[in-house]
Amino acid sequence: MAETTKAETTESNWAAFAAAEPELAATVEARFGAFTHHVLATLRKDGSPRTTGLEVRFLGGELWLGMMPDSLKALDLRRDPRFALQANPGEGTGMGGGDVRISGRAIEVDDPRVKAAYTKEVEPPEPFHLFRAELTEVTRTYVEDDKYLVLQVWKPGAALRTVKRT
Repeated sequence: MAETTKAETTESNWAAFAAAEPELAATVEARFGAFTHHVLATLRKDGSPRTTGLEVRFLGGELWLGMMPDSLKALDLRRDPRFALQANPGEGTGMGGGDVRISGRAIEVDDPRVKAAYTKEVEPPEPFHLFRAELTEVTRTYVEDDKYLVLQVWKPGAALRTVKRT
């Protein structure tokens, strides 16, 4: 098996992202922590998008997605693990910290020890599906100095890219 170099990596867990870009990771976690419910996009059987509400957790260096048993979003992710997750923008136009989105692949976790550790921290209703996120992109959009629209994009194995527009 060929060794994968950092430049070839296309996915990463939360801990690797936070180590690579600690300031952006802290901002993203704060935005998700500001509200309980966020928007998850998955793909239906026919390939069309499905958006649903979701609670997320950042625990033990991972981004976790917990879901009710046999929910449509869980079935979507079992069929096609690709997802996009957008932090709740909140009320009004404040959006402190900007608009943040995470894309990746959801990996279902069946290990009873891992689920038990998660349950100890989160206390979800039983039974439940638990997915660990492998990140393919983290994006933040915000306004700077009431003048610039700033877009930050991070992808595994690449430097943080920042674009400013007037």
